[in-house]
This record gives sequence, structure tokens and C-alpha cells, in this order.
Amino acid sequence: MRPSRVEIDLSAVAHNVGVFLERIEPAGLIAVVKANAYGHGDVPVAGAALDAGASWLAVAMVEEAARLREAGIDAPILLLSEPPADDASEISRWDLIPSVYRPEFVEALSVSVDRPTAVHLLIDTGMHRVGAAPVRAVGLAQQIAASGNLHLGGVWSHFAVAEEDEEFSRLQRDVLSEAVAAIEAEGIDPGIVHLPNTAGALYIRPESAMARVGLGLYGLHPDPSRPIADLQPAMRVVSRVSFTQRLPAGARPSYGRRRPLSAESNVATVPIGYADGVPRLLSQRGGEVLIGGRRHPFAGTVTMDQIVIDCDDDDVVVGDEVVLIGRQGSEEITADEWAERTDTISWEIVCGIGDRLPRSYHR
Repeated sequence: MRPSRVEIDLSAVAHNVGVFLERIEPAGLIAVVKANAYGHGDVPVAGAALDAGASWLAVAMVEEAARLREAGIDAPILLLSEPPADDASEISRWDLIPSVYRPEFVEALSVSVDRPTAVHLLIDTGMHRVGAAPVRAVGLAQQIAASGNLHLGGVWSHFAVAEEDEEFSRLQRDVLSEAVAAIEAEGIDPGIVHLPNTAGALYIRPESAMARVGLGLYGLHPDPSRPIADLQPAMRVVSRVSFTQRLPAGARPSYGRRRPLSAESNVATVPIGYADGVPRLLSQRGGEVLIGGRRHPFAGTVTMDQIVIDCDDDDVVVGDEVVLIGRQGSEEITADEWAERTDTISWEIVCGIGDRLPRSYHR
């Protein structure tokens, strides 16, 4: 069996839920488990988050919610975006709480559901991705109230830059508050009002009935330079040395022969590559792995299935554990480190860890 795998610490997920519940009290917590729980595994993470006190789950697509339901999870699930109108009937089938922001979808949903259904009205307060313009909030709320099967269960919006622009984030908060007030002025109960994402809960902390925690659930900070909460990373990416060789100074391992060894070295091959989510840029930007509790650099280009590591004169043998993300001894390599080296964000790193790597779960 291929030794490369992803280890997920569900006790870290539970710990992170507790950190946020204490921070957002008395608000409830919506655990965002879209994209296979940011690459961590949606069903196990959802169960751990709910056991730790999360009230709801949130996903991006009906298919993601269906997988949770098929696994026996019966907690409320918020659908963060409207599905195609043709899929409106799936909302009832899987007992979901849909976000709505287009009159056309509200109409399609009202004739498709087979039971009274709560919907959450998504207002675009400045993210400009999806959502109803604030001036349309009242009209949509009235349309929902007038439909036979729908009722307004909540109103929400999404911070765009809560980790870096407090002024704009507070403007978004005020726009949402004004939209909610306008809905209430028409005699319509807005239901649960929620705005904070992970960054909002950490840095802005507006009053809100609930917070939607995604990245922080997995122990990562939106702004790694401001780690203001005791979060524990839940993901560890590991493999084992599969081959070793002693190569002379000047040898150029791997595709492209990009870089000569500066000295005679032990070079280890590890069976994991870019098909598993290891960025090729990592080998060009000073990326390292841990073997025997020590950092060792890439010796050449990341390939689809394998990497080569310069172990200098260390006595590395076949079967030694290799840590790509996570802790080994007193050293640690983080998703944030990969993100910094490859000019991206930790969200992309963890979501990019491929399904080809089996996940194992422990507490």
C-alpha cells in the first residue's frame, strides 16, 4: 500500500470549535464543511464539529449536503449559494436551508418544495460575488412571505476583507443592518441574522446570531501574522522514504535538471507529488520536508508522483517518515508556509491536497 496519506486530528477540530464558541458567545456556530471540509473529509469533520457544539453545517452545493445526509447527519445544513432552478426540488429531498437572492429562484423554489421551508436571504454588502443588492432586500423578503411554502428564516451577508480592512468590514455590517431594519419595517421577521466568517469572528466580532466558521475550524488563521486565537491545525500530510542514493556534487535530480547539488549528498525519493497537491513551485521556492525531526530541502522539481529530497549527510533509510505538512519532533511545517512560498493562501493549499491520498482520523 502506498505510504502517503493525510492524518486528520478530530480533537483539533473539536478544540477549534470550542475556541470560537467562547469567542462568539452567545452566538451559535455554523461549521463550514464545503469542499470536502477544506480537504479534511466532510463527514468525519462534520460529526466532530457537531459533537463539540456546532449548531449547523454549511456547504456550497446540494451534492455536498446529500453526502452528509446519506451519512446519517441530521443537523441543519445551510446551502451557501443558490443551485440551478431545475434542482430546486432537491432542497426538500435533502431537507436543506437554501440561501436565496434571485426572484426567479424564489419562485422556482416556492413551487418545488413539498413542505414549509425556511430560506435565508443573502444580501450583497460589498463582496460582489453573489447576493441580492440591498435595495432589493425588502422586495425579496415580501416575495418569500407571500409564497405558500416558504418563510424567511434568516438574513445574512459575507465579509470580503475582515482580516485586513476593518473600516470596509464595518461598512458591510452597517449595510446589512439597514437592510434588516427595512425588512422589519415591513412587518416581516428577518429570522436569524448572521455575518461573521472566520476572519469576522476573529478580528471584527460584530453582534450576530451565528458565525460561519470555515478556515478557523481547521486550525488556520486568515491572517497568519495575527494568530490571535489558540487554534490547532488538524491536517498532517505524511509519507515515507521509498528509495535512497548517494549522489555527487553537481548532480541534477528530477525533471528539467534544474538545480545542481552543492555537495555530495544522500538523496531520498518520496512517493508523493503534484497529483497529490504538492505544488511544483515549492521545489523552486525553498520548500522543505521533515525527516528525523530535521528540515531537508527539495533536491529537484516536484513530479506527478514523487519528490526528491536533499538529505545532506544524514543517515536516511527506506521507510523513514517524511512530513510535508505538520509536526515532527520540535519542528513544524504549516500550510501557511507552503502558501507563503508559492504566493497563494492556505485555503488553496489544504483544499488542493488530493483525494488520491487516503485520510485517516484520530483524536
